[in-house]
Amino acid sequence: MKAECLEAIDAAKSLGANYADVRVIEYRREGVALRNGHPCNLASGQSFGAGIRVIVNGAWGFASTNQVTAASLKATSARAVEIAKASAQVKKQDVRLAPKPPVEDIWCTPFTIDPFKVPLEQKLGLLLQIDTILRKNPAVKVASAAMQFAREKQWYMDTDGSFIVQDLLRSGAGYSATAVGNGEVQIRSYPQSWGGNHKCMGYEIVHAYDLLGNAERIRDEAVALLTAPACPSGRMDLILDGPQLALQIHESVGHANELDRVFGYEANYAGRSFMLPELHNRKGGFKYGSPIVNLVADCTVPGGLATIGYDDDGVRAQRFHVVQNGIHNEWFTTRETAPLVDREVSNGCNRAEGFNNIPITRIPNLSLMPGEWEYDALIADTKDGIIMEVNKSWSIDQMRLNFQFGAEIGRVIKDGKITGIVKNPNYQGNTPEFWGACDAICNQDHWDLWGVINCGKGQPGQTAEMSHGGAPTRFRGVEVGIRG
Repeated sequence: MKAECLEAIDAAKSLGANYADVRVIEYRREGVALRNGHPCNLASGQSFGAGIRVIVNGAWGFASTNQVTAASLKATSARAVEIAKASAQVKKQDVRLAPKPPVEDIWCTPFTIDPFKVPLEQKLGLLLQIDTILRKNPAVKVASAAMQFAREKQWYMDTDGSFIVQDLLRSGAGYSATAVGNGEVQIRSYPQSWGGNHKCMGYEIVHAYDLLGNAERIRDEAVALLTAPACPSGRMDLILDGPQLALQIHESVGHANELDRVFGYEANYAGRSFMLPELHNRKGGFKYGSPIVNLVADCTVPGGLATIGYDDDGVRAQRFHVVQNGIHNEWFTTRETAPLVDREVSNGCNRAEGFNNIPITRIPNLSLMPGEWEYDALIADTKDGIIMEVNKSWSIDQMRLNFQFGAEIGRVIKDGKITGIVKNPNYQGNTPEFWGACDAICNQDHWDLWGVINCGKGQPGQTAEMSHGGAPTRFRGVEVGIRG
């Protein structure tokens, strides 16, 4: 494949490109899903193609092809150059790329069990066992269970002298029970909502979460929510579990620190951002959260959906603080955007979906670092509070400031003890005020990575994947419920 990549690079250079890169991508996926005991998705697919970026006269051009031949790559390079020349006629300023060293490397996702070698009968057999448990109570009207697997092999080359081969593997599984009765519809999911949990690893993830062992509990909680009292309203202490905390991180920290949003180059799907350079540059820094809040971007962490060797600029994966001891520290940058905030190098956050999309700034793996609390001690220390588990809904404004999020189940705490469950729990807040109210985080024993496989951005739209790590965390005096 190195020779084919070189064909594309040489063609672009011969036509006047002063920079070019090519990504050849082979992608394979498999989905297995049941709904009420019947297969509703037994899908597999493959794609193969190349995307070529160029800079000509200070402007970008991009084109792609699903024919990875010498003739097609040359023609695609020519098309990218033509687009760049047209773009240059309306540019406001020249594209300027932060430097990076040339690299020749191979990077692969570590895994134990290749999911594509596990028989379909074995996968369906486990999902059927889960379905049987979920539907033992007739109040459960819909039981869904699914597994998803994807493998991406990428060959990358650029005019800076890099040639990188990456082999990335993603696996995931999960299920949900929807109960109907008493004029209510309630859902419980495991290990998290929106398709379960996913990580960059093999089929071993299916064994990691004891899917069978939790099915009865999830079913019974879905049914119990039908007659549970409504979430109380008012200010109280809020504890978020890992999956709900992941959503909080994603929406109020992740999207808010994509630098293209900060400068208004991107506003699709999720708006812009309040986290402007003038806030970051305040004397003493900008207080994003309390002193115990450390939010770390890390595309080297094992299992993360954004864990890679190199991003789509050919920049090595990195680990850095976005918020350190409560103070804002960094945005997510690419080779193009890093110079806009006087950064000498990119921190490796440029990624594209597939071969036929241009890379854009994406959220990396982003996690709240663990604290020192045991979970039982955290509950015992809470006098009047509520635990909210597993995301159900989200809404946040166009500057990533004001939000309202809902969870599947709430557990009421009175005088240090869980006294019962409530339905339709939700909470509201303002991003820096909310993170400023964080006063306790559970320790590493309670910490896990929670995957997001459906993060949409851009126009034409692209989907990206990333993980958010967290342990149960307490926020003091949060507005919960619906105001009367």
